Amino acid sequence: MAEQTEGSIEISATAEEVMEVLTDFDAYPEWASGITKAEVKKNDAKGRPSQVDFEVSQMGIGARYTLAYRYRAQLGGLSWSTKSASGAVRDIKGEYALKPSQAGTTVTYRTTIEPAMPMIGFVKRQAEKTIINTALVGLKKRVEAR
Repeated sequence: MAEQTEGSIEISATAEEVMEVLTDFDAYPEWASGITKAEVKKNDAKGRPSQVDFEVSQMGIGARYTLAYRYRAQLGGLSWSTKSASGAVRDIKGEYALKPSQAGTTVTYRTTIEPAMPMIGFVKRQAEKTIINTALVGLKKRVEAR
């Protein structure tokens, strides 16, 4: 069974401001390292993105995948699962959980990634940690720069 990896960061902004950046998928290539393209394919009944196509490339390794999104109540974050994938990734599940804090919002990113090629557990977890840390730092910079 795949293990989940997680990381957290404090962002000096409201949960609403964080969600605005998280759901602006078309802008991901501007701040999310490795994402070269993101395109919303479907919206839910509330008009929020519910299915998004991504293209990623890092260190010469690329992948394309479509993620299906679900939203938590009261701006509590969002979660995703793989609808389709090709290239270096077979399956991705994860979430951004948002919780109000004195400094603004605590954002916790959890993910489980199943690569298309076999990887030693330690190497896979290290790669996931790098992805999480890079995403959280990029998110913080993007939100706080607004």
